[in-house]
Amino acid sequence: MEAENQANIKKLAQDESALGNTNKNIIVVLGASDFEGAEISAETVIFGDPSFTGPLAGVSLRLPVYHILEPEIRDVIPKDIYEEHLGIWAMTVDTEELGRRFRAIRERSLKVFSD
Repeated sequence: MEAENQANIKKLAQDESALGNTNKNIIVVLGASDFEGAEISAETVIFGDPSFTGPLAGVSLRLPVYHILEPEIRDVIPKDIYEEHLGIWAMTVDTEELGRRFRAIRERSLKVFSD
């Protein structure tokens, strides 16, 4: 995940915290086209930058992360907009595998941070 994106997400989370809110009002929606890149970006937002070079180095935001092609996100986007912008892409990607991977990351984060 690019440093600029890390910085933007970090600022949003910090702004929310400064208002006295928990980060329960924020979710991150990724749109990376390759599974590995999407997974690394998801883990970066949740656990911190694994390369220790970006703004999230050593910073665990613990934000829930979804991929734009997951059903949970697809279902909240108006169908015509989803089809226009994501329909063809969704047909070429194994969305079930993508969903499994992202659910596994979210479940792991729950285990890590509930201890």
